[in-house]
Order: sequence, then structure tokens, then C-alpha cells
Amino acid sequence: MIQATITRSRSNKGILSFEMSGHANFAEHGQDLVCAGASAVAIGAINAVIKLTGIDPVLDLGEDGGFLSFAFPDETDQEAREKAQLLLEGMLVSLQTIERDYKGYLKVTEKRI
Repeated sequence: MIQATITRSRSNKGILSFEMSGHANFAEHGQDLVCAGASAVAIGAINAVIKLTGIDPVLDLGEDGGFLSFAFPDETDQEAREKAQLLLEGMLVSLQTIERDYKGYLKVTEKRI
């Protein structure tokens, strides 16, 4: 199962970071629609944040393709961060849709710090 954890600020500053780990195991490697969909949504959101906001996020792509993490750099401009929020919220909606349609293969969790 893919575990996606979205970390939000308690003080309503939106999404601070997210992490995805694991494998969906919905189908054979290279044929797994759940893995491909979740990966495309997350990587697409990261690419959009970089291209549309100019933010250079802190990323960890893991080594085996089963891990991805995103965080804002400490010195992120507030206006750019606000623009990125809409992109990240869109990613979250897409991941939750995959979770709803493919129960048992993707789990989305939100936590506040």
C-alpha cells in the first residue's frame, strides 16, 4: 500500500510538506495504475510548484522509487508559498479521489504540527 502523509500547520498556514512511501501492489510492476496515478499526481504538483511559483523545494526521491518527500525551504517567500498552496490542495484532492476509488492500495493521512 502507498502511504501518503500530508503535514499541515496548526496555525492555518496550509500544507507544509508531504511524504509518500510504499508500493500499491495493485498490479505487476510497470502495469500498476494506482502507483502510476499517485506518482503522476505528486510529481505533477511538485513540477507545477517549481514552474509556477519559483520555489525550489526540498525533495527526497528515495532510491527504489518507493519514497518521495516534499517540503518548503526555510526561506520561502510568503506570496510564493500562498500560490503553491492551491497546487498542493489540488494534489490532495486527486490523491483522495484515488484513495476512494482504490481502497486498500493508497492511504492518505493528514496531520497538523
